[in-house]
Amino acid sequence: MTGKSVSSRTLPGYAVGGCLLLIFSEVLLFLRVPFVRDYFYILAWWPYILLADGLVYRKSGFSIIRSRPASFLDLLSWSVTFWLIFELFNIRLSNWHYVNLVPYTPFRWVGYSLSFATVLPGLFETFLLLKGYTRLGKVKNRLPVRVTNTVTLTAGLMATGILFLILPLAFPRYCYPLIWGAFVLFLEPLNLRARAPSLMEDLAKGRSGKIVLLLASGLVCGFLWEFWNYWSESKWIYTVPFVGNLKIFEMPLPGFLGFPPFALECYVMYSFVCGKGLAVHWDPDVPQGKIRIHRALSIGLQLVFWLFCFYLIDRYTVASFSLN
Repeated sequence: MTGKSVSSRTLPGYAVGGCLLLIFSEVLLFLRVPFVRDYFYILAWWPYILLADGLVYRKSGFSIIRSRPASFLDLLSWSVTFWLIFELFNIRLSNWHYVNLVPYTPFRWVGYSLSFATVLPGLFETFLLLKGYTRLGKVKNRLPVRVTNTVTLTAGLMATGILFLILPLAFPRYCYPLIWGAFVLFLEPLNLRARAPSLMEDLAKGRSGKIVLLLASGLVCGFLWEFWNYWSESKWIYTVPFVGNLKIFEMPLPGFLGFPPFALECYVMYSFVCGKGLAVHWDPDVPQGKIRIHRALSIGLQLVFWLFCFYLIDRYTVASFSLN
């Protein structure tokens, strides 16, 4: 952190550029420029991330990009990897499909990478934005939450998390919502025991602000995901059972309830890999930690995993290609 006042900090040039690019992309979209229509989601999210990071820096003096560049790069790679885990589940759940994608495979796969890489940075930049410009982070528990780091608690939560992962695969038509929260139950006890950043520990210490900020960030990003997706030519559509035809953009209204727990899930999953020395944490309140030698191996394995998943997405989740 720096000692400068907010008024003495200028908005970084990349943030100004991000704002201008977002406006320019919106204009070109409504002028129906083919390239922008195909890649609008990317052309909206990356400028937003740059703008949000700059606004956070202006407010607090901290910026993931400027203060922890290694963490920002880690967020990009793990963002793709984590989202692809949910894409694998979706092959069985069949809750969403992609339409009007570019037909040329290398361009499409680069598009997957650039799109999925925005998930974690988008969520956590929004978290820091809300933390700096609202009072949501000041929320505390009025009643203490007693968290005991016992084998019974760990086993119980992990078993529930595993059950939440299995039931959607076994009964996808009825149990698909359980996937949005399963990894919180499964990984959070491991984070607590390993002394990695833990939401359970925050609750035990009366600090509810982080959880509130994450839930709010999930809702804000959920709105932006659906808003920018709606206007894109290349987009996803939903085929979710039992939620009716009442929609906001492409998303059935009840589906917005999944975004807040998804934000918790992303935090817990990223904290887990940070605890294993495979990434640098983005949170200024969390020490950066040590990076272990097997991090390089994990990057190679992630790339192989990406290519495998991209092939499966093309085969099972892409419903149509653009005619342009």
